[in-house]
Amino acid sequence: MKPLNIFVGYDGNVEPIAYHTFCQSVIEKASIPVSFTALALNTLKGYTETHTDGSNAFIYSRFLVPYLMDYKGYALFVDGDMIVRGDIAEILQYIDPSKAVSVVKHDYTTKHPIKYLGAKNEDYPCKNWSSVMLFNCGARQNKDLTPEYVMKATGKQLHRFEWLRTKEIGELPKEWNWLADEYEYNDSAKLVHYTLGTPCFKDYQNKSYADEWFGTYKRAIYPLTGNGKESEL
Repeated sequence: MKPLNIFVGYDGNVEPIAYHTFCQSVIEKASIPVSFTALALNTLKGYTETHTDGSNAFIYSRFLVPYLMDYKGYALFVDGDMIVRGDIAEILQYIDPSKAVSVVKHDYTTKHPIKYLGAKNEDYPCKNWSSVMLFNCGARQNKDLTPEYVMKATGKQLHRFEWLRTKEIGELPKEWNWLADEYEYNDSAKLVHYTLGTPCFKDYQNKSYADEWFGTYKRAIYPLTGNGKESEL
């Protein structure tokens, strides 16, 4: 069985612990092999981040996934500020060979105009669609996503999927990108997205699903927890 390739947004300057906690959450519940790739800018040879907007380091590099897969097979991209609450294998049932990418098609207005570290949380079309993307890397349309194209493209062109036609964008159930504190608590959520702020930030340590994030984090750093060796977090 081939592993599911999962590309995870990594920001070493803001919240590196989010990457590791997400991976732990996947491993704990997965029934299939998984392979993680951290989208860290220092590892992406041939790509230079030219954009100056955005609240994290992987806001544009996420669109390199088909290129990094040599335009073959399927791969999943996720932001780092998430945990998986179910078996990641279940998302594969939503693969549709007729689609270039499948996403949760959120349609909401934020309840919180400010998010972590005081960043503005503005509304815009297709907001958070690109935070979980199940790519058909071999789709002809995705071959346009070269490093050169991604470096030159605007946020609007990329995050609104303007290299595709509407019918080429498949849909995932909302449970696979459940927005904590934007949506009501849902015990059936498969993947929780701490889009306003990961619980590693002080202001979000008591928010929705925070206890699950901390539980996963503590299991990832065991035995630093317990036996009188409590984490400083």
